This record gives sequence, C-alpha cells and structure tokens, in this order.
Amino acid sequence: MQLLFESLFNGVAIGSVLLVAALGLAIVFGLMGVINLAHGELIMLGAYTTYVVQLIFKLPALQPIYDTYVLVAIPLAFITSGVVGILLERTVIRRLYGNPLETLLATWGVSLILQQFVRSVPLAQAAGVVLALVLGFSLPLLLPRLLLQGPRARWMRAASWGVAALVGVVFANGLASQVSRIARATSRNVDVTAPKWMRGGLEFADLTFPVPRLVIIVITVVAVVGVTWFLNRSVWGMRIRAVTQNREMSDCLGIPTDTVDVLTFGIGSGLAGVAGVAVSLLGSVGPNVGTSYIVGCFMVVVLGGVGNLLGTVIASFSIGLLTDLIGAGRLLSIWPGMPAPLEGAVKFFATTSMAQVMVFALIVVFLQFRPAGLFPQKGRMVEA
Repeated sequence: MQLLFESLFNGVAIGSVLLVAALGLAIVFGLMGVINLAHGELIMLGAYTTYVVQLIFKLPALQPIYDTYVLVAIPLAFITSGVVGILLERTVIRRLYGNPLETLLATWGVSLILQQFVRSVPLAQAAGVVLALVLGFSLPLLLPRLLLQGPRARWMRAASWGVAALVGVVFANGLASQVSRIARATSRNVDVTAPKWMRGGLEFADLTFPVPRLVIIVITVVAVVGVTWFLNRSVWGMRIRAVTQNREMSDCLGIPTDTVDVLTFGIGSGLAGVAGVAVSLLGSVGPNVGTSYIVGCFMVVVLGGVGNLLGTVIASFSIGLLTDLIGAGRLLSIWPGMPAPLEGAVKFFATTSMAQVMVFALIVVFLQFRPAGLFPQKGRMVEA
C-alpha cells in the first residue's frame, strides 16, 4: 500500500509539472490551432523572471520578506511571458493564421532568437527590455480615450513607448548597480533557491511528500481551476470559445476577433511563464530549460484531445504515472513474478530518459487507433 501511494504521489507530481507546462499550449494550440514551438522559451522566460525576483528580494531592504518572493514571481512571470507572447502574436503569428507549416517555422526561429537573447544579454538589460514592453502595452490603456482619438493618437502612443523605453533603461541600470550578479551574462545555468517554508518535506503515514512538489501541485490546481472558470464563466472566455467554433459568425455578431486572438495568445503565453516558476523550483535554469518540456507538452495536448482541458489534465497525470512506474522500476515490485524476458525489458527502461521514450512510444501506438486523442473537440484548426 505504501508503494502504491508513493507511486500515485510521484505520478501526480510529474503530471502536475507537465500539466502546468502544457496548459498554456493547450489554449494556444488547442483553441487557436497555432503550433508554437517557442512555447518552451516562454517557460524559460518565466523561470528567469523567478530568478531575477529572487535576487531583488535578496537586497537589504527586502530581505525581511524574502520568503514571499515566489508569490511575487508568479504574477510577474505571467505578465512577462504574456507580454512577450502578445508581441509575438502581433508581429509574427497574426500574419500566419491558417498556415501551420509557416507558423511552425516562424516560431522555431523565434525560439532560437530568444535562446540566444538570454545567452548574450545581461539579465538586468533583459529585465529592462521586458519592463519597457509591459509599460509600452499598458500605458495606452491607462490614458483617457480622448487622448487616443483623432490626429494626436499616434503621437500619444509614440510618447507612451518613449516613456516606457526610458523607464526600462533606468530600471536596467539601477538593477545592475544594486545587484551585481544580475549584470552577468546568462550563458551558464543559474539556480533558484527555495524559501525556507518550501524546503524539506511533510511526513504522513511513513511517507515523505516534498514541499516543492506540493507547491507545484497547488499552482497547477489553481491554474486549471482559473482557466476553466475563465473559459466557461467569463464574457471574454465565452467570446474565445465562440471564435474557436465559428470565427466568421463571431465577427458578424460584433465580437472583436483580433482582440480575442491577442487575449488568447497572451493568456496561453502567461501560463507558460507560470510553468517557468514551477520548473525553476525543480532544478537549474538555463537557456535550454524549456526545450526539454516542449515535446512532452505537445504529447499531452495531442493525447488529451486538441482543445479539451479535461483531456489535457487526464493525459498529463497518465503520462506522469506511467513515467514513474516505468522509470523508477516500480513494476518489478508490483509484479514480483514477472517473466524473465519481460523483466529484462522493464529493467532496461527503468531510467527517467528511457521511461520517457517508452511512454512516448505507447502514446504513438495509442494515437494510431485514436488520432483525435482521448476527448476530440471541434475547433478552428479542425475546421480548417
């Protein structure tokens, strides 16, 4: 029984990491039909945001509340990746809707650009660029509508971006001078130190549950509940679903489809940033940290059914449980009298990397019989 509970917890923990990483992709790929190969790099940006927030909270003025930096990093990571995602949608993706191959190639190029960006640019300057982007998009929303109408609208928007750029430069210089470690280039991996309340584990019935894993599970549950409520209960969520089902009819009914596209891509990208916070708590953060999750994310979305959040949840936990059972060699303990040839195969795959290979192979076999996944759902990509 103890082995069973341990396997279930490890499976849920692994599945939670996959789910929080795949949730944003389920929205972008599932609802919009966009194959975003830069999703892993959006996860990376969220992880680096967590690292920067951690260093800022190490400043003498903020050290008394250092243990709360994770709570601050979550919304900031969402905003950071969300703004970068919105910029990606407005400059690249918008011109490629309905062209999956071109979208795939374009986002792959963007992923390479983002990786090289974090390798070459010091984190302080990168943080300044992100802050400038956030202010550039948000300042026009804070201005009175009268200032954004007529011939002066263009000048007001230009002035907003100018102010945003100036604030970004000042912020980057101040950050670099206050925290010298941030001024270094990020070509090597960095580590995020968990606060005191996230260290160790909780003991229950001879089992130890690592606190970071429990926190990731909580983050995943909150993210899933929030996305489900937003898509099914909010006005903009219903608009997103309407555009997904019938874009032309939604446009005729007055739904701003362009705004829906931006919002959908921004939310999906922001969730990737939240996944970056979770990933940063598990290991080192580097330019390639998101690359190791992108294949698993696509597998989760395709296996669960494109555009179906329930299928995404079930697929994530199923993959997590299978990965733990195979990778940790628990099948040998559950089935002591396993035949020798099968036992040799199980031992061969009893590593994390080989377990992932085996799980992906099983998924490929499953998709041969159910190409649409566990819960197929009609969407823009299917209709196209």
